[in-house]
Amino acid sequence: MSNKPWIRAGLGLSLLAVGIAHAAQPEGRNFGLDVKITAQSEDDRDLGTRDGGDVNGIGLDLRPWVYGERGEWSAFAMGQAVTATDIVETDTLESSDIEADASQGNNGREPDKSYLAMREFWVDYGGLTAYPGEHLRFGRQRVRSDEGTWWDTNIEALRWSFDTTLLRAHAGVAERFSDYRTDIDELAPEDEDRQHFFGDISTQWRPGHWVGAKLHHSHDTGDLPKVGEEVDELSKRTTGDLTWLGLEADGGFFDRRSTQPLNYWAQATWLTGDVDELSQTTVGDQNIASGKRNVDVDAWALDLGLRWNIDDQWKVGGAYARGSGGGDDDSSEQFRQTGLESNRSNFTGTEARMHRFGEAFRGELSNLQVATAFTSWQMGEDYDASLVYHRFWRVDDNQDVGQSGIIAPLEDGEKDIGQEMDLVVTRYFKQGLLPASMAEHLDERSALVRLRGGVFKPGDAYGSGTDSLMHRAFVDVIWRF
Repeated sequence: MSNKPWIRAGLGLSLLAVGIAHAAQPEGRNFGLDVKITAQSEDDRDLGTRDGGDVNGIGLDLRPWVYGERGEWSAFAMGQAVTATDIVETDTLESSDIEADASQGNNGREPDKSYLAMREFWVDYGGLTAYPGEHLRFGRQRVRSDEGTWWDTNIEALRWSFDTTLLRAHAGVAERFSDYRTDIDELAPEDEDRQHFFGDISTQWRPGHWVGAKLHHSHDTGDLPKVGEEVDELSKRTTGDLTWLGLEADGGFFDRRSTQPLNYWAQATWLTGDVDELSQTTVGDQNIASGKRNVDVDAWALDLGLRWNIDDQWKVGGAYARGSGGGDDDSSEQFRQTGLESNRSNFTGTEARMHRFGEAFRGELSNLQVATAFTSWQMGEDYDASLVYHRFWRVDDNQDVGQSGIIAPLEDGEKDIGQEMDLVVTRYFKQGLLPASMAEHLDERSALVRLRGGVFKPGDAYGSGTDSLMHRAFVDVIWRF
C-alpha cells in the first residue's frame, strides 16, 4: 500500500510541531540548518557475482529544523532534502535498509538520487512528575539505546523517559507507518503491520557502573501470501510474536569521557517466540507461495567489550559478539535483532559512532559471531581516530546470516565469512553553536570533516569465484548553522 497518506499525516503533525515551536520563547536559538556533504566510494557489494554493486558519487543533504519550549511542553521538527550524483548514503539511520531492499530489485523501495523527507516531528510533555529528566514524547522520533544493537532509528512512537543520576528508565510503543520520503512508495515487508512494545531500566550501583535490563516485544499481524500467489520482494515472509529479554552491565563502555582506567560492557539476550514462516516454490522464473509453517523460536545472543584507557590520548580494546544459529522445520535457534537497531555506537571511546560489525560488512547479529580488536587516538577536542579489526564466522554453516552489506550468496559447509579493517578519522572545527537542548537528537558537534571506511576480505563461505576485496568509504563534511 502506498505511504503517501502517511506522508500527509506526518507533514500535518510536523506543522503542529512547528506551530508550537514558533509560539514558544525558549532561551537561545530555536531553528537551524544542518548541511552535510558526503562523498562515497563502494566496490563491490556483490563480490563480483552479478552486475552493478558499485557506488561512486557525492551527495548534498540539507536538514532544516525547528525546536521550541513553552512551560512543560516542547516540540521539534526536522526535514530533509537530498540530491546526489549517485545513490549516496548521506543518512546512516535511513539509507542502509532502503538500499539493501533496492539491491534485490525492489522497485517499491528503490531510492532516487534526489528526494525530500521528514526525519522527525514530535511533541513532548515534561510535567508528569517533578523530576527534571522525566518526559513523555509523541510522534516520529529518535528511539535509541547507547549500544545501538537494540534501538536506534526514527519511528512513530509514544515513549516515556525517566533519567536521573542513579536510575534510568524508558517505556514505549512504536509502529512504522511510512518512511516519509518522496521516493519510497512502500514499507519494508518486515515493518508492515508490526507493532513494537519496549522498555528498559538501569541503576548506577557505584559511580560509573550500571546494571540493567531491556525488554522488547514485537507483534506482527500482517498476512502471508496465500497458496498459489506470486511472492515478490514486498511480500511478507514472517508473522507472529517475538520477545527479547536482555541483562547488561556497563562500566562506561559507550562514554568517551569516562575517567576510569578500564571500561567494560556485557550483555546477554534471550529471544523466544512463535512465528509463521512462508514456504515457497519456484515455477519458471517466479516464486510461488506453497503454504506456511509454524516455528517456535528459542535463541540467544552475547555481546562483550573491554577498553583500556592508556592515557588521555590512547585507548585499546576488544569485543566479542555471538548470535545463535541452527534449528529445524519446527523450531529455530537463530537469533535475530529487534528490527529497530543501527548497530552503531561509540564503542572505541571516541566521539565518532562506528558500525559494531564492520563499516563494509555491516552484519546483523544472526547466526554470526564476531571478534573485534581496536585502538583509538584523540588529540584534545580537535581530532580523533579509530582503527578497528573484525573477524566474522557463521555459527551454523548451513544457514544464512542476517542482513548485511554484502549480497553475495554463502556456501553450505563453510563457517569463515571473512575479516575487515575499518578506519575512522575526524577533524572537528567548532562547538557551541547549538542550544544544549538539541544534544539529545543531534549526534555530532557543529562542524567536522570525517573519513570513515572499511575494507572487507571474504572468507571461504563466499566461495572461490568472488572478489578478493570489497571496500566502502565515505568522506563527510558537516556544518550546523
